[in-house]
This record gives sequence, structure tokens and C-alpha cells, in this order.
Amino acid sequence: MNKMFKFKQNNTNIRTEVVAGITTFLTMVYIIVVNPTILSSAGVPFDQVFMATIISTVVGTVFMALFANYPIAIAPGMGMNAYFASVVATQGLSYQVVFGTVFLAGVLFILLSFTTLRETLIGAIPASLKFGITSGLGLFIAFLGLRMSGIVIPNEANMVGFGDLHEPTTLLTIAGLFITLLLLAWNVKGALFLGMIATGIIGFFTGQLEFTGLLSAPPAPVFFDLDIGGVFTNGLYTVVFAFLLVTIFDTTGTMVGVAEQAGFMKNGQFPRAKTALLADATATTVGSMFGTSPSSAYVESTSGVAAGGRTGLTSIVVAGLFALSIFFTPIISAIANVPAITAPVLIIVGSFMMEGLSRIDWRTFDEAFPAFAIILTMPLTSSIATGIAIGFITYPLLKLVTGKGKEVHWILYVFGIIFVLQMIYFPAH
Repeated sequence: MNKMFKFKQNNTNIRTEVVAGITTFLTMVYIIVVNPTILSSAGVPFDQVFMATIISTVVGTVFMALFANYPIAIAPGMGMNAYFASVVATQGLSYQVVFGTVFLAGVLFILLSFTTLRETLIGAIPASLKFGITSGLGLFIAFLGLRMSGIVIPNEANMVGFGDLHEPTTLLTIAGLFITLLLLAWNVKGALFLGMIATGIIGFFTGQLEFTGLLSAPPAPVFFDLDIGGVFTNGLYTVVFAFLLVTIFDTTGTMVGVAEQAGFMKNGQFPRAKTALLADATATTVGSMFGTSPSSAYVESTSGVAAGGRTGLTSIVVAGLFALSIFFTPIISAIANVPAITAPVLIIVGSFMMEGLSRIDWRTFDEAFPAFAIILTMPLTSSIATGIAIGFITYPLLKLVTGKGKEVHWILYVFGIIFVLQMIYFPAH
């Protein structure tokens, strides 16, 4: 195992990797409840999406573990599932046809992953944008934790406001947050995971965490009857392109962010990038055949990295727990329904990811503003892809008008134009 995952080279061990895998799993397990809920609103049977979500997660994450040796988990992407449901609802299409667009996007995704395009893209992204993406992801997941816990709530006067401290979920989150902060301050190994355990115990004794059972028989997975012909009949080329484009930049941005946090980036390059980037493409294609929307690298992987995960064993643990979860649906549902258990981890990991801000040249405006725009946009729009788009548009534009256009890789100009068109005609929601 040491030879396969290279523990010594990555300064880690089996115990650390297992704890990291459990931590990542607990912070992203909500997807096996949330994803079926969203897609079932488009008419897709809940049980089928439940199984498809787990299958695509296991396939993509095991691929990432065995062939790329990274602690990065793959699962159906939030945002893409909402877009899927909106396409079905607004265009009056059957979900079989829309799954056809996901399948075609996945196949194109795989073909692109065999080329050097995405690797070239990672190398072409300047340091300020990479650090901006990492920090933006940090704010994105911290804001997610604040919002799901009720610490931050909608406010008519200025969009967001401070939550109600009388709410049990909010109080439990704050308690869990302080417990986890204390464990981190005391340098306790596995502090994030232990913090979740402590929060869960408090939640159980205060009546917020309730178990209705332990085991249940999993529903049988079913191959969906994809209507690929309907994609061409209905001219859904822009939908295919939207799935492809948003997924590419969502997952590429997330991988760069996680890789920066874990210290995998070497001179601006992402080692084994082609293999890593093929994992989500494979998961998207497989997932569409069983009945789920496109897959992406999960930003929650940063929680496992923060817990010390550095190799594919972390991903193997995540995939194994997802596979086992088909038998423990009552427990998974109970934990997923108590956001206070995972919210403190998301908030704390968000702070870890801000470290890159110190390496941005804030005195050089054409370097600083695109990074600032990404950091600002990601949490406020709740879209990783939109934040990346803003950065890719503003960076080459500012360099061009300040006479530094030759410093910018040509691919940034191409994608800057593509992003302008994408945001006008089919923005990610």
C-alpha cells in the first residue's frame, strides 16, 4: 500500500489518510440526499438518482485514487443538478432527452481529457488567478456553512443578515464551531473529524439528531433509456455546451484550488493532471447512464486535505464509505438532515484556504483586481464557474489595456471571449 500511494513521499500515513477520508465523506455526504431531491423535481425517480449518485461518485473517486493518487473526491456537482432540472422544466423536455445531453457532454469531456487542452489551461492560469480561485473557493464553502447553519440568513434590507441565536441548529453549529476551534488550537490530530463527532453527540442528546433505523435494503440501480436522438431533434447543442463548459471550469478550478492547498502544484503545473481530469469526465458519462447530472471535483475535498489527506487512500476511503452508505440510508439521512454537524468544518476549512491571499501582488492592479473579482463573485453568486468566468474575462482585458497583452497566454483570450458569450446566452445558475 505504501508503494501504491507513496506515503513517505507525501509525508503521511494510513491513519491520517483514513481520518481525512472520513472527514471528506462527512462534509459531502449531503449530496446523496440533496441530489435526488433536486432531480426528482424534474420527474426522475428519487431511488434511481440516489443509486446513480453513489455509482458516479464511487467510479470517479476510485479512478482519481488509483490512477492519479490524489485526495480529491468526485460526485455529481451542485449547480449542474439545478441547471438540469431547470432545462427539463423550462423547455418542456423529458428527462431522458436531457440525460442524453449529459451523456454527450461526458463523452466530449473524456475526449478533451485525452488532449493537452485542460493541462495547458492549468499551466496558463497566472498565479494571481490560482490564488484567487483557491481563496474564492474558501469563501464559497465558508459561506455555504454559514448559510446552511442559519448563522447567515436572507435579509430584505441588504440581502444577508445575522441569524437567530435562538434557533437550535444555529446554536448547535456555534457550539460545534468553538469545540473544533479549540481542538485545532490545541493541535489535536483529526480535530475536524473529532469536532463533527462531538457536535453529533450534542445534537443527539438535544434531540436534533434522530435515528429512525440503522440498515435498509438499497434500491436496484437501473440503466436509463437515454434519448440521444432527442438531443439532435430538439437542437440542444447549447445545453450540451453549457454542461461541458461549466463542468470543465468548475472542476478544473476546484482541482487547482485543492491542489494549491495541498501543495501539489509544482511551478504552476499540476502533476498527473490529465489522469486526474479524466476522473470527473468518466464519472459524468457513467452517471448519465444510471440517471444523474454531471460530476465534478468536490470542493469539500479541502476538508480532508486540511485533516492531513495527501494521497489516493483518502479518496479510496471516501469511495468505500459512499459504497457502504447504500445500506445505511437511515443514518446518512439523519446526519445529512443536521447541517450543524458539517457546517463548522466548512467554515474553518474556508479560513485555511485564504492563505494564498498573501501571495497575490495587491500593489499591481491588473494582477490584484481579477483575483479580487473571483473572490467576491464566487460566494455572492453561489457559483464557482461564474467566479472563474469573471476572472478569465477581467485578467486578459486589464493586461491588454495596460500594454502587457503579450504576457497573457493566448488560451486565456480564447476562453475570455467564450466566457463572455456563455454569460450572455446561457449563464450558470
